[in-house]
Amino acid sequence: MWESDGWDVRARVGVLVPHADVGPESELQAMAPEGVRVHAARVPFGAMAMGGQMDPTIPLAPVRAFVEPPAIDEATALLAAAPIAAIGIGFTSSSYVLRPDGEREVEERLAKLTGGIPVVSACSAAIGGFNALGVHRLAVFSPPWFDAQLDELGAEYFESQELDVVTHGSCELPSNQRSINPAELFAWVATHTPPDAEAVFLGGNGFRAVGVITALEEQLRKPIVTANSALLWGLLHAAGTNARPKAYGQLFAV
Repeated sequence: MWESDGWDVRARVGVLVPHADVGPESELQAMAPEGVRVHAARVPFGAMAMGGQMDPTIPLAPVRAFVEPPAIDEATALLAAAPIAAIGIGFTSSSYVLRPDGEREVEERLAKLTGGIPVVSACSAAIGGFNALGVHRLAVFSPPWFDAQLDELGAEYFESQELDVVTHGSCELPSNQRSINPAELFAWVATHTPPDAEAVFLGGNGFRAVGVITALEEQLRKPIVTANSALLWGLLHAAGTNARPKAYGQLFAV
């Protein structure tokens, strides 16, 4: 008799996103299994302008500033006031710049503001996912707005976690979030993934990528993990729910 009103759910999770970025919450909600809802809080990001516009490459200073107090702390505290089970940081770049120890410090600092709600970063979740998948050799690809330095920091991040990065680089696609074409991304990754890579990581929570996961896994016969699929995997585990997507890659089977 009654129509669905969104109130009865299995779990609610939160995500902290750059103020002008719709990518993370769009992809997280698209992947979310039935009964899981995603709620976003916005954090100022100095490299984004009105309408989500960015320069062709993003500088490191605003990347680092994104996870510094007080803005993200205030957003976390407000988000934690809602009835949610876990909070994710939807921002790969800061993990690359801060490295694992710095990323962990941010998670711990923010977790002190949540009243017990766990805080998860995309990259730390990716490490957990690759460990669960038994992956050791990795291809790491970045969005086109990651310059050579930021891309190199990404490779160093994963190598510091005892993963062998066999290749890495920024995808040679239009450097604009809304200009990413799934077919072009599929072709680029399929062409540039070496046979000795056991899995692929597509960094950047604002990188339109989850729609090609299944097709790439069928083409390459190896796990494909994106920043947002890793973050959702981490959030679902942290939230203590058994709900899992029915698609979007091998990651959700572990």
